[in-house]
Order: sequence, then C-alpha cells, then structure tokens
Amino acid sequence: MKGRIGALVMAALLVLYIVLVGQRALALFATGEGVAIGLGVGLVILPLLGVFALVAEIRFGLATQSMVRELRDAGELPVDDVPRRPSGRYDRVAADAAFPAYREAVEESPDDYRAWFRLGLAYDACGDRRRARQAIRWSLTLRRRGPS
Repeated sequence: MKGRIGALVMAALLVLYIVLVGQRALALFATGEGVAIGLGVGLVILPLLGVFALVAEIRFGLATQSMVRELRDAGELPVDDVPRRPSGRYDRVAADAAFPAYREAVEESPDDYRAWFRLGLAYDACGDRRRARQAIRWSLTLRRRGPS
C-alpha cells in the first residue's frame, strides 16, 4: 500500500512539475532568441523523459502485482519464512542461505517464469535490488511469451 501511495504522490508532483516547467518553456519560446528557444526545448524534453520513466515504473508495478496475485491464487508463492531484523528487512545471512534453492530451480527450468519470479524475490530478500528487478522483468517477459 505504501508503494501505491508513493507512486500517486510522485505522479502528482510530476504533473505539477510539468505544468510549472511548461510555463517557463512557453516564456522562453516567446522571447524568440535562439538560446532561449533551445533552453525551452530542453525544458520540454526533460519532463517527457520523467513521464516515460514514471509510466514504465507503474506498468512494471502493475504487472508484478498481477503476477503476485496469480502465483498466490495458485499457491506457488514462496513461503516467507526468512527471519527479519527489527527494521523489517530480511536477515541477510538467512536470506543468503535460502537463495541457492531458488537459483537451482531456475537452472533446472530456465523457461519457467514462476521460477524466475521467485528468484527475483530471493534476490530482493538478499538485498540485491538490481538483480531482483532483472529477474522479475525476465519473468514478465517469459510470462508474456507463454509456454514454449
């Protein structure tokens, strides 16, 4: 739930930013000077990149949520029994100890999107967010492809 609220707040801030920057860009265009117009173009491009990144992250989050629901309903989500620290984060040693089983499952079934998704969750528990996102993205790709 915190993730959704965070995404909504970021989207609202991005809209506000786009409006304010858009006003500045129009003012720069109105000057008719080459340098000002160039800056105005930059002020238009940067928010568009922000919108693209935000939309990509929202799509990733929605697709991940959908897969979590699917695996939960099928009883295929891993049991979350790794101990946590008082902060709520996984105990790194315990997460590292549980990791090899998920890696082996992917090695045995490299085309199984469910195994890749569980590997992504294991990477996340171990604190490796970059590999977690890569594994989950690959899982989503395999899921879209369907059975091979």
